[in-house]
Amino acid sequence: MQTFRCPTCQKPVYFDNLSCTCGQEMSFDPDAQIMQAGGKYCANRADIACNWQAENAKGLCRSCAMTETVPDLRTADNLPLWQTSEAAKRWMLAGVMRWGWFTPSDPGPRPVFRMLSEQTAGGAADVVMGHAAGLITINVTEASDTVLAQRQEQFGELYRTMLGHMRHETAHFLFTRLAGDWPFLNAFRALFGDERADYAAALQSHYSKPVDQPHPAHITQYASAHPHEDWAETIAHLLHLTDLLDSGAAAGMSWPDGPLPGYDAYAEPDTEALLRHAIALTIATNHVNRAVDLPDLYPFVLTAPVREKLGFAHAQMTKGAGALNPYAFA
Repeated sequence: MQTFRCPTCQKPVYFDNLSCTCGQEMSFDPDAQIMQAGGKYCANRADIACNWQAENAKGLCRSCAMTETVPDLRTADNLPLWQTSEAAKRWMLAGVMRWGWFTPSDPGPRPVFRMLSEQTAGGAADVVMGHAAGLITINVTEASDTVLAQRQEQFGELYRTMLGHMRHETAHFLFTRLAGDWPFLNAFRALFGDERADYAAALQSHYSKPVDQPHPAHITQYASAHPHEDWAETIAHLLHLTDLLDSGAAAGMSWPDGPLPGYDAYAEPDTEALLRHAIALTIATNHVNRAVDLPDLYPFVLTAPVREKLGFAHAQMTKGAGALNPYAFA
């Protein structure tokens, strides 16, 4: 993520800031990718600290307008969980918008989000994260640090975070956008496998295996479950690595043979250069984290098959949505 400047005093401000220390209130313009003074604020600003500018007739920003259902706010704990989940969604969207997705120039459909909680006024509810025909269901309960830590341990998923969920589920949606293009689909199947394979049977088989079973051709163990999950995990990790590198560059971090000042990771056309810089940054940060007994920032191994998949995913994402058939959605 970039760092920004206050439109009044030019002091550094950050992506989630509602105002600057100088007192200037701000809103984020997702197309210009800047903080602006004035303008019409999102209607959810007071409730969930959304700092994006309003765009639609209901006074919602582009991100909040994608949310069809909010958690049961009669249960008080759900408001902060919704706020945290929406903040993760905005962060994810700001990244993919830098590649031209979900912008005014993108003629295709947008995902629709259902933000649901396991806790409702009527009692506990079963919420399953997932994507189906453009509808993304997010379990905001996992925005709780306690619940998240339990499920990271339960499923053996180091990067099971709310931002990770947003990136993973949106990747499923992006597949439906891309799959209307036969050259994409043929190339995808050659690398990831045939996505028409029985999904339920694949997941049943996956969960019957040991959680620590190595899968050198996949970025995570879950990616090995089915080609759809391999794609979603690959895109999620592409976004993790791109944004990690972009954030390091924006913070002014430097290392031997690293990118020059002003580097824009989202504008990098060379996947290998992107990965080389990102890996160098993570190795350095891992070393620093170990000095205070914290986990490694990025404890994943990028094998040759994984790099090939990341290269394919990077090419698809960076060419943007404008080249796609706007009706390629199933």
